Amino acid sequence: MHPTFGHPESTERARVLLEAFPAFVEGRPATEDEALRVHRRELLELLGSIDRPVQLEPNTVASETSLEAALLAAGTAIEAASNGGFALVRPPGHHAPPRAAYGFCLLNNIAIAARALQESGAERIAIVDFDVHHGNGTQDVFWDDDTVFFASMHQFGIFPGTGSADEQRETTLNVPLRAGLGDAEWLGAFDTYVAPAVREFVPEVLLVSAGFDAHEEEDLYLVDQRVTDDGFRELARRCRALAPRIAAVLEGGYALEALPRAVAAAHAGFRE
Repeated sequence: MHPTFGHPESTERARVLLEAFPAFVEGRPATEDEALRVHRRELLELLGSIDRPVQLEPNTVASETSLEAALLAAGTAIEAASNGGFALVRPPGHHAPPRAAYGFCLLNNIAIAARALQESGAERIAIVDFDVHHGNGTQDVFWDDDTVFFASMHQFGIFPGTGSADEQRETTLNVPLRAGLGDAEWLGAFDTYVAPAVREFVPEVLLVSAGFDAHEEEDLYLVDQRVTDDGFRELARRCRALAPRIAAVLEGGYALEALPRAVAAAHAGFRE
């Protein structure tokens, strides 16, 4: 589902991950009501009306199966959040604001999962996003919601151009990083900024937007980071220490040989 016709966010991403993790448990689609806790009805209607390949904005393509795939990704994220799992889904979600598909993303999977947790009684949720791109859509969803803390570490100056050091509030933390950094700098920024802020918030649940496009083998346009498999394992391990419950949702990561290794490393870290 959701073919993207030569786009970096391709069906091959799902294929290599399913081959690497044959013991996966299949998820379920989100319901319309679950998606509408985050998104406007007009967006769902737009995605549902597509009957041929279209370009929704310069970075995002969709076709007649894309809404089905997006709902399945969001529902699988809900299941992972509920069960402490790692949702290996596509399309990713953290760039999608309430009203639009944007930046490879159709529906905001982690935001929909957070709203589902709130419906089930969770009162304090933190989201940590270590994708190389700023999670602008997730930030937009929760900007005025003090029950959800959002922290994003990202390379600044690339897509989507948001997430500056001045873009902060009590429950929103942006940690912009310069190009060319590796494990030591990413882990240092996590320890200096993200971990203390999340601990101060005292979340019941931590959700992780786990993007792997800061990997040293990534060749996506303008991305220049040097995080190794071991670095992702350590980021995940340190996330695990921040809350009594944790779950993760896949975001970016487009180097097909590196992606399964990095995901496996992070999965191990989340379980340590």
